[in-house]
Amino acid sequence: MMDGFLNVLKPPGLSSGTVVAIVKRVTGEKAGHAGTLDPEACGILPVMVGKATRLFDFMVEKQKTYLAEIAFGSATDTQDAQGKVIEKGNDTPTLEAVRAVLPRFTGDILQTPPMFSALKMGGETLYKLALKGRTAEIPARPIHVDRIELLSETPRHGMLIRVVCGRGTYIRTLCNDIGQALGCPAHMRFLLREQTGAFTLDTAVTIEELKAGDTGKYLLPLDTPLRHLARYDVPARLHKLCLNGVRLRPDEWPGDAPEGAFVRLYIDDRLIGISRVEAQGILTPRAVLK
Repeated sequence: MMDGFLNVLKPPGLSSGTVVAIVKRVTGEKAGHAGTLDPEACGILPVMVGKATRLFDFMVEKQKTYLAEIAFGSATDTQDAQGKVIEKGNDTPTLEAVRAVLPRFTGDILQTPPMFSALKMGGETLYKLALKGRTAEIPARPIHVDRIELLSETPRHGMLIRVVCGRGTYIRTLCNDIGQALGCPAHMRFLLREQTGAFTLDTAVTIEELKAGDTGKYLLPLDTPLRHLARYDVPARLHKLCLNGVRLRPDEWPGDAPEGAFVRLYIDDRLIGISRVEAQGILTPRAVLK
Protein backbone atom coordinates (compact mmCIF):
# COMPACT_ATOMS: atom_id res chain seq x y z
CA MET A 1 0.00 0.00 0.00
CA MET A 2 1.16 3.51 -0.84
CA ASP A 3 -0.33 6.42 1.07
CA GLY A 4 0.87 10.01 0.76
CA PHE A 5 1.46 12.78 -1.74
CA LEU A 6 3.45 12.90 -4.95
CA ASN A 7 4.65 16.40 -5.77
CA VAL A 8 4.58 16.07 -9.55
CA LEU A 9 6.37 18.50 -11.87
CA LYS A 10 3.73 18.64 -14.60
CA PRO A 11 5.07 19.36 -18.09
CA PRO A 12 3.17 21.58 -20.53
CA GLY A 13 0.77 19.72 -22.80
CA LEU A 14 -0.60 17.30 -20.20
CA SER A 15 -3.87 17.83 -18.36
CA SER A 16 -4.03 17.40 -14.60
CA GLY A 17 -6.32 14.40 -15.18
CA THR A 18 -3.72 12.75 -17.42
CA VAL A 19 -1.08 13.15 -14.70
CA VAL A 20 -3.41 11.49 -12.18
CA ALA A 21 -4.01 8.62 -14.61
CA ILE A 22 -0.24 8.10 -14.91
CA VAL A 23 0.13 8.07 -11.11
CA LYS A 24 -2.67 5.50 -10.80
CA ARG A 25 -0.97 3.30 -13.36
CA VAL A 26 2.51 3.40 -11.83
CA THR A 27 1.35 3.05 -8.19
CA GLY A 28 -1.65 0.77 -8.57
CA GLU A 29 -3.45 3.02 -6.06
CA LYS A 30 -6.39 5.39 -6.23
CA ALA A 31 -5.26 8.98 -6.76
CA GLY A 32 -6.49 12.51 -7.33
CA HIS A 33 -4.93 15.93 -7.85
CA ALA A 34 -5.08 18.49 -5.06
CA GLY A 35 -5.50 21.60 -7.20
CA THR A 36 -5.69 21.67 -10.99
CA LEU A 37 -3.20 23.24 -13.39
CA ASP A 38 -4.09 24.28 -16.96
CA PRO A 39 -2.86 21.80 -19.62
CA GLU A 40 -0.39 24.24 -21.22
CA ALA A 41 0.99 25.41 -17.87
CA CYS A 42 3.78 23.56 -16.11
CA GLY A 43 4.94 23.20 -12.53
CA ILE A 44 3.80 21.88 -9.19
CA LEU A 45 0.81 19.53 -9.18
CA PRO A 46 0.27 17.74 -5.83
CA VAL A 47 -1.27 14.30 -6.33
CA MET A 48 -2.98 12.46 -3.48
CA VAL A 49 -2.24 8.73 -3.39
CA GLY A 50 -4.12 6.04 -1.45
CA LYS A 51 -5.47 7.27 1.88
CA ALA A 52 -4.32 10.80 1.08
CA THR A 53 -7.38 11.11 -1.18
CA ARG A 54 -9.46 11.30 2.01
CA LEU A 55 -7.62 14.41 3.20
CA PHE A 56 -8.52 16.87 0.44
CA ASP A 57 -11.18 18.68 2.50
CA PHE A 58 -8.64 19.47 5.23
CA MET A 59 -5.98 20.97 3.00
CA VAL A 60 -5.53 24.73 2.79
CA GLU A 61 -3.76 26.24 -0.21
CA LYS A 62 -2.85 29.44 1.56
CA GLN A 63 -0.28 30.67 -0.93
CA LYS A 64 0.82 30.02 -4.48
CA THR A 65 3.85 31.27 -6.41
CA TYR A 66 3.95 31.54 -10.20
CA LEU A 67 6.58 32.52 -12.76
CA ALA A 68 4.79 34.01 -15.76
CA GLU A 69 5.66 35.73 -19.01
CA ILE A 70 3.47 38.56 -20.26
CA ALA A 71 3.46 38.97 -24.04
CA PHE A 72 2.58 42.54 -25.04
CA GLY A 73 1.15 43.42 -28.45
CA SER A 74 -1.81 41.03 -28.68
CA ALA A 75 -4.73 39.81 -26.60
CA THR A 76 -6.38 36.40 -27.08
CA ASP A 77 -9.82 34.99 -26.34
CA THR A 78 -8.32 32.55 -23.79
CA GLN A 79 -5.89 35.15 -22.38
CA ASP A 80 -2.97 32.78 -23.05
CA ALA A 81 -0.84 31.75 -26.04
CA GLN A 82 -3.22 28.94 -27.05
CA GLY A 83 -6.10 31.27 -27.87
CA LYS A 84 -7.19 33.20 -30.95
CA VAL A 85 -5.87 36.74 -31.28
CA ILE A 86 -8.74 39.18 -30.78
CA GLU A 87 -6.84 42.46 -30.49
CA LYS A 88 -3.47 43.86 -31.52
CA GLY A 89 -1.46 46.91 -30.50
CA ASN A 90 2.00 48.39 -31.04
CA ASP A 91 2.41 50.64 -28.01
CA THR A 92 4.65 48.22 -26.08
CA PRO A 93 5.29 49.50 -22.53
CA THR A 94 8.71 49.97 -20.99
CA LEU A 95 9.96 48.17 -17.89
CA GLU A 96 9.42 51.37 -15.90
CA ALA A 97 5.82 51.68 -17.08
CA VAL A 98 5.04 48.06 -16.16
CA ARG A 99 6.71 48.42 -12.78
CA ALA A 100 4.66 51.55 -12.07
CA VAL A 101 1.31 49.84 -12.76
CA LEU A 102 1.88 46.64 -10.77
CA PRO A 103 0.84 48.09 -7.38
CA ARG A 104 -2.70 48.37 -8.78
CA PHE A 105 -2.81 44.58 -8.92
CA THR A 106 -1.56 43.75 -5.43
CA GLY A 107 -3.42 43.42 -2.15
CA ASP A 108 -7.14 42.68 -1.99
CA ILE A 109 -8.50 43.28 -5.49
CA LEU A 110 -11.41 42.21 -7.70
CA GLN A 111 -10.78 39.98 -10.71
CA THR A 112 -13.23 38.82 -13.38
CA PRO A 113 -12.52 35.16 -14.26
CA PRO A 114 -12.09 34.32 -17.96
CA MET A 115 -14.75 32.65 -20.09
CA PHE A 116 -12.28 29.87 -20.87
CA SER A 117 -12.26 28.45 -17.34
CA ALA A 118 -13.67 25.50 -15.41
CA LEU A 119 -16.02 27.70 -13.39
CA LYS A 120 -19.72 26.99 -13.69
CA MET A 121 -22.62 29.37 -14.19
CA GLY A 122 -26.21 28.20 -14.39
CA GLY A 123 -25.02 24.61 -14.14
CA GLU A 124 -22.81 24.80 -17.23
CA THR A 125 -19.02 25.07 -17.41
CA LEU A 126 -17.85 28.42 -18.78
CA TYR A 127 -15.32 27.06 -21.27
CA LYS A 128 -18.03 24.84 -22.79
CA LEU A 129 -20.19 27.92 -23.29
CA ALA A 130 -17.21 29.73 -24.84
CA LEU A 131 -16.59 26.86 -27.28
CA LYS A 132 -20.22 27.22 -28.42
CA GLY A 133 -19.60 30.90 -29.08
CA ARG A 134 -21.73 31.99 -26.15
CA THR A 135 -20.85 34.48 -23.45
CA ALA A 136 -21.98 35.03 -19.86
CA GLU A 137 -22.00 37.89 -17.39
CA ILE A 138 -19.26 36.80 -15.00
CA PRO A 139 -19.19 38.69 -11.71
CA ALA A 140 -15.83 39.91 -10.44
CA ARG A 141 -14.48 37.98 -7.45
CA PRO A 142 -12.26 39.12 -4.58
CA ILE A 143 -8.73 37.72 -4.70
CA HIS A 144 -5.53 38.50 -2.83
CA VAL A 145 -2.16 39.11 -4.49
CA ASP A 146 0.68 39.36 -1.98
CA ARG A 147 3.22 40.73 -4.43
CA ILE A 148 4.31 40.88 -8.06
CA GLU A 149 8.00 41.06 -8.93
CA LEU A 150 9.06 42.35 -12.34
CA LEU A 151 12.12 40.24 -13.19
CA SER A 152 13.26 41.03 -16.73
CA GLU A 153 12.38 41.70 -20.34
CA THR A 154 12.12 38.72 -22.69
CA PRO A 155 12.24 38.44 -26.49
CA ARG A 156 9.22 39.36 -28.64
CA HIS A 157 7.91 42.13 -26.39
CA GLY A 158 7.68 39.97 -23.29
CA MET A 159 8.26 40.55 -19.60
CA LEU A 160 8.85 37.98 -16.88
CA ILE A 161 7.04 38.37 -13.54
CA ARG A 162 6.79 36.35 -10.34
CA VAL A 163 3.40 36.41 -8.61
CA VAL A 164 2.71 35.37 -5.01
CA CYS A 165 -1.02 35.11 -4.48
CA GLY A 166 -3.93 33.34 -2.82
CA ARG A 167 -6.21 30.70 -4.28
CA GLY A 168 -8.62 31.58 -7.06
CA THR A 169 -6.23 33.93 -8.86
CA TYR A 170 -6.08 33.58 -12.64
CA ILE A 171 -2.57 34.55 -13.75
CA ARG A 172 -3.55 34.77 -17.43
CA THR A 173 -6.29 37.22 -16.48
CA LEU A 174 -3.74 39.18 -14.46
CA CYS A 175 -1.51 39.42 -17.56
CA ASN A 176 -4.47 40.50 -19.69
CA ASP A 177 -5.54 43.13 -17.16
CA ILE A 178 -2.02 44.54 -16.82
CA GLY A 179 -1.99 45.04 -20.59
CA GLN A 180 -5.35 46.80 -20.47
CA ALA A 181 -4.12 49.10 -17.70
CA LEU A 182 -1.13 50.04 -19.87
CA GLY A 183 -3.16 50.56 -23.05
CA CYS A 184 -1.45 47.66 -24.83
CA PRO A 185 -3.16 44.28 -25.50
CA ALA A 186 -1.39 41.44 -23.71
CA HIS A 187 -1.69 37.74 -22.93
CA MET A 188 0.17 35.12 -20.90
CA ARG A 189 2.82 33.35 -22.97
CA PHE A 190 4.26 31.03 -20.29
CA LEU A 191 3.35 29.86 -16.79
CA LEU A 192 5.29 27.86 -14.21
CA ARG A 193 3.75 27.15 -10.80
CA GLU A 194 6.70 27.16 -8.42
CA GLN A 195 4.80 26.59 -5.19
CA THR A 196 1.36 25.71 -3.90
CA GLY A 197 0.90 25.51 -0.15
CA ALA A 198 3.47 23.12 1.33
CA PHE A 199 4.59 21.81 -2.08
CA THR A 200 7.60 23.42 -3.77
CA LEU A 201 9.92 22.75 -6.70
CA ASP A 202 12.70 21.31 -4.51
CA THR A 203 10.63 18.17 -3.74
CA ALA A 204 9.07 17.81 -7.20
CA VAL A 205 9.34 14.63 -9.27
CA THR A 206 9.08 14.40 -13.05
CA ILE A 207 6.79 12.09 -15.01
CA GLU A 208 9.88 10.29 -16.31
CA GLU A 209 11.13 9.62 -12.78
CA LEU A 210 7.73 8.23 -11.77
CA LYS A 211 7.65 5.88 -14.75
CA ALA A 212 11.20 4.68 -14.04
CA GLY A 213 10.01 2.76 -10.96
CA ASP A 214 10.51 2.85 -7.17
CA THR A 215 7.81 5.50 -6.91
CA GLY A 216 7.65 5.08 -3.14
CA LYS A 217 10.89 7.00 -2.60
CA TYR A 218 9.19 10.13 -3.94
CA LEU A 219 6.14 9.79 -1.70
CA LEU A 220 5.68 12.62 0.81
CA PRO A 221 4.01 11.94 4.21
CA LEU A 222 0.25 12.14 4.66
CA ASP A 223 0.55 15.19 6.90
CA THR A 224 2.70 17.24 4.48
CA PRO A 225 -0.09 19.76 3.66
CA LEU A 226 -1.76 19.55 7.10
CA ARG A 227 0.79 21.26 9.34
CA HIS A 228 -1.58 24.19 9.81
CA LEU A 229 -3.85 21.94 11.93
CA ALA A 230 -3.41 21.35 15.66
CA ARG A 231 -1.75 18.04 16.62
CA TYR A 232 -2.80 15.53 19.31
CA ASP A 233 -0.62 12.54 20.18
CA VAL A 234 -3.06 9.90 21.36
CA PRO A 235 -2.11 8.16 24.64
CA ALA A 236 -2.00 4.34 24.67
CA ARG A 237 -5.24 4.06 26.67
CA LEU A 238 -7.15 5.75 23.83
CA HIS A 239 -5.52 4.00 20.85
CA LYS A 240 -8.34 1.55 20.25
CA LEU A 241 -11.05 4.18 20.58
CA CYS A 242 -9.41 6.51 18.06
CA LEU A 243 -8.65 3.74 15.57
CA ASN A 244 -12.31 2.71 15.73
CA GLY A 245 -13.54 6.24 15.14
CA VAL A 246 -15.02 6.84 18.59
CA ARG A 247 -15.67 10.40 19.76
CA LEU A 248 -13.56 11.72 22.64
CA ARG A 249 -14.96 13.69 25.56
CA PRO A 250 -13.21 16.96 26.53
CA ASP A 251 -11.78 15.23 29.63
CA GLU A 252 -10.12 12.60 27.39
CA TRP A 253 -7.99 14.98 25.36
CA PRO A 254 -6.23 18.32 26.06
CA GLY A 255 -9.03 20.36 24.46
CA ASP A 256 -6.75 23.25 23.49
CA ALA A 257 -8.27 23.79 20.03
CA PRO A 258 -11.33 26.05 19.48
CA GLU A 259 -14.74 24.78 18.48
CA GLY A 260 -14.89 24.09 14.74
CA ALA A 261 -11.15 23.45 14.44
CA PHE A 262 -9.72 20.30 12.90
CA VAL A 263 -7.12 18.29 14.82
CA ARG A 264 -4.53 15.78 13.56
CA LEU A 265 -4.42 12.55 15.59
CA TYR A 266 -1.17 10.57 15.86
CA ILE A 267 -0.18 7.18 17.25
CA ASP A 268 3.56 6.47 17.46
CA ASP A 269 4.25 9.57 15.33
CA ARG A 270 1.96 8.25 12.56
CA LEU A 271 -1.10 10.18 11.38
CA ILE A 272 -4.17 8.02 12.06
CA GLY A 273 -6.99 10.49 11.52
CA ILE A 274 -8.51 13.95 11.48
CA SER A 275 -11.14 15.00 14.01
CA ARG A 276 -13.21 18.13 14.49
CA VAL A 277 -13.86 19.96 17.75
CA GLU A 278 -17.64 20.06 18.24
CA ALA A 279 -19.82 21.75 20.87
CA GLN A 280 -18.79 21.19 24.49
CA GLY A 281 -15.28 20.30 23.27
CA ILE A 282 -16.19 16.84 21.97
CA LEU A 283 -13.61 15.58 19.45
CA THR A 284 -15.49 13.94 16.56
CA PRO A 285 -13.70 11.85 13.88
CA ARG A 286 -13.94 13.13 10.30
CA ALA A 287 -11.37 10.85 8.67
CA VAL A 288 -9.97 7.66 10.18
CA LEU A 289 -6.80 6.34 8.52
CA LYS A 290 -6.41 2.85 9.95
